Amino acid sequence: MDSNSKKISLPVVVGSVVGGFVLVSVVVVLFIWICKYRKQKPVENYKWLPTRASAGGSSHGRLADNINLGLKISLRDLQLATENFNAKRVIGKGGFGNVYKGVLKNGMSVAVKRSEQESGQGFPEFEAEIMVLSKIRHRHLVSLIGYCDERYEMILVYEYMEKGTLRDSLYSTNLTNFLTWKQRLEICIGAARGLHYLHKGAAGGIIHRDVKSTNILLDENLVAKVADFGLSRTGPLDQHSYVSTGVKGTFGYLDPEYFQSQQLTEKSDVYSFGVVLLEVLCARPAIDQSLPRDQVNLAQWGIFCKDKGILEDIVDPSIKGQINPNSLRKFSETVDKCLQDDGCDRPSMGDVLWDLEYALQLQKGIIRREPHEDSSTNASGSIQLPNIRRLPSLSTMTEMDDMSIGMLNVESNSSADPVFSQLKIEDAR
Repeated sequence: MDSNSKKISLPVVVGSVVGGFVLVSVVVVLFIWICKYRKQKPVENYKWLPTRASAGGSSHGRLADNINLGLKISLRDLQLATENFNAKRVIGKGGFGNVYKGVLKNGMSVAVKRSEQESGQGFPEFEAEIMVLSKIRHRHLVSLIGYCDERYEMILVYEYMEKGTLRDSLYSTNLTNFLTWKQRLEICIGAARGLHYLHKGAAGGIIHRDVKSTNILLDENLVAKVADFGLSRTGPLDQHSYVSTGVKGTFGYLDPEYFQSQQLTEKSDVYSFGVVLLEVLCARPAIDQSLPRDQVNLAQWGIFCKDKGILEDIVDPSIKGQINPNSLRKFSETVDKCLQDDGCDRPSMGDVLWDLEYALQLQKGIIRREPHEDSSTNASGSIQLPNIRRLPSLSTMTEMDDMSIGMLNVESNSSADPVFSQLKIEDAR
């Protein structure tokens, strides 16, 4: 009886062991296959987006109602353009995600910005960027080629900017990327034109809210274009201020008045641009923790040096010998006005643009100014100006590609003739 029982139990035990092994193997293989499938299609796990895919295939149903559908680009086309988002195609990384260089079917080179779950930015920034750039066109604003919102993806496609960001060129050790003082002035003027158009020329007015050197891009001819409108605020700018629900921007460039009061105005962009101007002059970051405590914040350090009369000591050594002293003086005065603590004391972007073009003319030697002359003298004063002509009103212009607009603050100086309220300097870029 015992021998029969052993004969029966042995096959049962062996069968159970083999069966269990097979079952475990199947489970392991299935698990590996599922993991591999998920890695190939990570977009299916984007649970952080606010809306789910609709029957039409879009993961953002409310976006399609507001945007020109002609801007939509299929995910398949973008995968082909970027070799399936190959890491070798990455040309930059920002708060939104990686930026890839791609080539569309028509041969156009583009920059493809793909959102990442860990980026901390989501649908509101994605929508804001599309809403702003789909409505405006300007030579000094980066152009939106299209977007993709398939399968929980958030992808923005821009014109490709050959020279990258302004910061890249300022800090590059490659001599081929070196920027002369004249080139830096022209880049600042281009960026100022773009911001001036946002504030005054765009329908309803737009506050960028994140002006910094990485959001100013350069094409192959060093033409500057303002980029990244994910934090921008649209609406009438004739009101005194806009109460923000939360302070947004980049430390080092952030308007202290906006930070303290959450009162957002176009003068917040002016402050941030003033920091960019200092960065262009000194070729150092807005915040540098490696420096002594009193030098960490570029804006504070720059104003301190200007007040002490030692601003030349912190100028980028590579351009010190080529800056016309009068041009530097006018430029530093412009920076000082932009970085005033109170927004009401700061100039408009139109005034900043005028001052920068004036500094460029001083650099070229077109305008001669004696050291003792007051640089705040306006257009109707004794300083000789280059050839100028009246421009049409901004309200009648949809784009100011090759125009250099200087809006003089006639309210602050009663001696200024109204005829000089809008001027074009013939020799400016």
